[in-house]
Amino acid sequence: MFITPHFTLDEMTASKIAAREGFDNTPTPEVLANLTVLCGVLEKVRALLGMPIIISSGYRCSALNQRVGGAPSSQHVLGLAADFTVIDVSPREVIRRISDSDVPFDQLILEFDRWVHLSVTTGTPRGQVLTIRRGTGYLQGLQ
Repeated sequence: MFITPHFTLDEMTASKIAAREGFDNTPTPEVLANLTVLCGVLEKVRALLGMPIIISSGYRCSALNQRVGGAPSSQHVLGLAADFTVIDVSPREVIRRISDSDVPFDQLILEFDRWVHLSVTTGTPRGQVLTIRRGTGYLQGLQ
């Protein structure tokens, strides 16, 4: 099932850990509504970059989020966040391009210099850009 023209429910809920360990990662109707908002913003990111983005983590049920070490307050649990990469574009450059654009986001996080975490909100977006590296915690801006 396509949520938007380029993003499917399967890719936004896929998890090898959930499949292997038997977690039901089926979104509720409320989470599905949030995934629609998220995928709408991801469509804008895709258009901005002019190429596909590869989702590594979208929605996570609470049990899955806990199992993968996600923060208890993670927007992934609400269907409002996705982690992704773009072939041939560094995560740092992806964040620069998004933060310099009019794409609405709540948080953009450069995670371990390996992928981008993008979260959205149904309220007023904070437009917060953070960097996290092992042993540093979250740092403001693109570090």
